[in-house]
Amino acid sequence: MPPNKKMRALMYYSNNDVRLEELPIPEIGPDEVLLKVMASGICGSDVMEWYRRDKVPLVLGHEVAGEVVEIGKNVSRFQVGDHAAATHHVPCNTCHYCLNGHHTMCDTLLRGTHFEPGGFAEYIRVPAINVDRGLFHIQPEVSFNQATFMEPLACVLRGQRMARLKPGQTVLVLGSGISGLLHIGLARALGAGLVVAVDTIQFRLKMAKKMGAHLSLPFNENLTEALRDANGGLLADLVIICFDGFLPLAFKAVERGGTILFFGGAAEEAMIPCTINDLFWRTEITCTSTYAGAPYDCSTALKMIKARTIPVLKTVTHTLAMQDGPKGFKMVSSPLDHESIKVIVEPHK
Repeated sequence: MPPNKKMRALMYYSNNDVRLEELPIPEIGPDEVLLKVMASGICGSDVMEWYRRDKVPLVLGHEVAGEVVEIGKNVSRFQVGDHAAATHHVPCNTCHYCLNGHHTMCDTLLRGTHFEPGGFAEYIRVPAINVDRGLFHIQPEVSFNQATFMEPLACVLRGQRMARLKPGQTVLVLGSGISGLLHIGLARALGAGLVVAVDTIQFRLKMAKKMGAHLSLPFNENLTEALRDANGGLLADLVIICFDGFLPLAFKAVERGGTILFFGGAAEEAMIPCTINDLFWRTEITCTSTYAGAPYDCSTALKMIKARTIPVLKTVTHTLAMQDGPKGFKMVSSPLDHESIKVIVEPHK
């Protein structure tokens, strides 16, 4: 246990009301780990107020990397001083969903696991089930900031696997925030023939090019024509929706026999704006969705980060000390005002 039994944490009340508060450092059990949080990324889901409003106040943060500073007496896989990345939600591995390959639909993952108190704190208690299957060693060549991308990249990996991306296909990424940029980098790494990024924000389109997009297109009424011009008259084999404002475009931009992946969370009352005949009849279009990442996805993501397969640090626009964390939430919730994409909080700086 660190000598000072109190720690700082960011307590979330709303996007515009995040307070630096003092909490007790969690005590761990015999199968648990105390992790000193060195870096914690702010996720787009952290600023979905409608998703959080019934649970506030709470400490958010699930993109976490740090140093093991205390282990329970039964823990053997980790030692004090190890660097590790943690994922907050893990599956049971024995239920109907897990046994059918849908680990992220597991009730344990969806509702049964979390950190104490959350990643925007100086220390977190990693519960036993997370230590068993949701805590991963970080190799020396991987920085804490790089390792925070394990969880978001795991989600993207699972999404493209569920969408069955094939080498040579044309991928259209709608929304070039952090999820869209990781999708762009992964699609390039997996051999997509043409990767096209779409957004309304110019600096995001520039970032999309840095992440490997062959083409970055501003959102307008001529977008499908531009896509056909760049793709030999065809539309996209895979359309990835990272922002629900682009939903109508997704249905116009997918080629016959193609796939639409609903990746990002949507507004509370968002609806699918299409008719069955227009979308499905005589088109053989597949619509699929994905949520979160499983331990296998996290392990694969860390390997890709170590191999520099995807240049994740190119997406980082701001790194902030704990006391500046409230500003980080405003940046992520209003990216146009701050020209921000990935914001990382470093609690011990």
